[in-house]
Amino acid sequence: MKKYITHFLCLLVVVLSACAKKETSEKPNIILIYVDDLGYGDVSCYGATEVKTPNVDQLANEGLRFTDGHCTAATCTPSRFSLLTGSYAFRNNAAILPGDAPLLIRPGTATLPSMLQKAGYKTGVIGKWHLGLGDGVINWNKEIKPGPLEIGFDYSFLVPATLDRVPCVFVENRRVVNLDPKDPIKVDYSKDLNYYPNGLEEPNLLKFKGDTQHSNTIIDGISRIGFMSGGKAALWKDEEIANVLIDKVKNFISQNKKDPFFLYFSFTDIHVPRDPNKQFVGKTKMGSRGDAIVQMDWSVGKVMEILKQNGLDENTLVIFTSDNGPVIDDGYYDKAAQLLGKHKPSGPFKGGKYSAYEAGTRVPTIVWWPKMVKKGLSNALVNQVDLYSSLANLTHQKVTGKDAPDSFDMLSTWMGNTKVGRKTMLEESFTLSVRDGDWKYIAPQTKKTPDWLANKDIAVGLQQEPQLYNLANDIGENNDLSKKNPQKVNEMATLLKNIQDKQTRQNN
Repeated sequence: MKKYITHFLCLLVVVLSACAKKETSEKPNIILIYVDDLGYGDVSCYGATEVKTPNVDQLANEGLRFTDGHCTAATCTPSRFSLLTGSYAFRNNAAILPGDAPLLIRPGTATLPSMLQKAGYKTGVIGKWHLGLGDGVINWNKEIKPGPLEIGFDYSFLVPATLDRVPCVFVENRRVVNLDPKDPIKVDYSKDLNYYPNGLEEPNLLKFKGDTQHSNTIIDGISRIGFMSGGKAALWKDEEIANVLIDKVKNFISQNKKDPFFLYFSFTDIHVPRDPNKQFVGKTKMGSRGDAIVQMDWSVGKVMEILKQNGLDENTLVIFTSDNGPVIDDGYYDKAAQLLGKHKPSGPFKGGKYSAYEAGTRVPTIVWWPKMVKKGLSNALVNQVDLYSSLANLTHQKVTGKDAPDSFDMLSTWMGNTKVGRKTMLEESFTLSVRDGDWKYIAPQTKKTPDWLANKDIAVGLQQEPQLYNLANDIGENNDLSKKNPQKVNEMATLLKNIQDKQTRQNN
């Protein structure tokens, strides 16, 4: 009898172990690597020849690389809003936020991290935020809320807005890191607080000059947008930011490796101001922008190294992508344009950051999970807005009601089990565009072009008349077919309006 009981217990252990293993494989750790301003042609696996990105290339070689992968918008705040909510940003009038804006995603909104929390995940965000904090005027010297912890994250370590905006401090959970209460922080975006020097009055203090907008308070030899006083002990050092963020990633992963975790690792590279660590300076012939790409690639390698050191590399899904297309000159005279050489940040596409053309939203997109993702190349049309519903499927969560209204379950496409992607997709810039297969429609411009945008050397695609392109034989969007095909223009305009008018998720 004891023999049978022993055999039964052994069999039970095997069954339970198998079930546990199956559950683990069904709920992998998820790391979303979100690079800032990285263009389609900025990494070597997408065609770059003037800069080498071996760590990103390894992800692509071992994973699935998409040639038609998109963020939702050609600027950062809208893309980040869509990524985390599964909703197009125009539904919330989301636009590029100032550094002291209130939290854009309101508490109670269904978000990607809050959905994954329900699935048993520990959730963290590390890096650039730029989705606002607080409810109104922020007191940087007290608890800052609402913020990431109120919309689904268990842990946060933030650059509150962007590197080119004050305050130049880190916020961990709800507090400014290393803040001295005897040296309180004040932030003002309208008047000089006369505490730190500013770039217009003391250009001799600058590592490199900025345009008028970027010539306010000088921190670490770089002039920023906006004015700041106090907080000297809390100020970041630009060239150390990549190291600081990697240390926080290492801590988050090691502390949460026993349970499934979701990490939204939002890079500050390669956004301006570009001041990479000394170990990367001179690694390319393209100056600080090229060197920042190398630093970005190093950070990717460190993430993968941390996973392996913790024995998590076999059960972690890594998604690598960018928040919008590339920009060369974005407010600082860092010689990025002069040193570009043969490098083509947008690859074969027209436009870049801010643009309605393809390079505004078509960005490097790689999915890595060797055990489950079918490696190779996919030409399927995919969009970051669909990660919400796709990861809900992966983790056995239901998306119902008004949650994630624009997010479709495309898990099979993301995993490489099908080459069929989206048929239609909206793209946001300073106008709206829509894709329908290979057809691309750009709606007429209805708002005045911002003065600062007129100074960018980017084809933004803003015109008073509609534009129509067929990407199948015109990938560079050089042949406008709107005059020759008015019926198709009307069809596409109607499709765009239907997307705008819908309020709940519908079939793709």
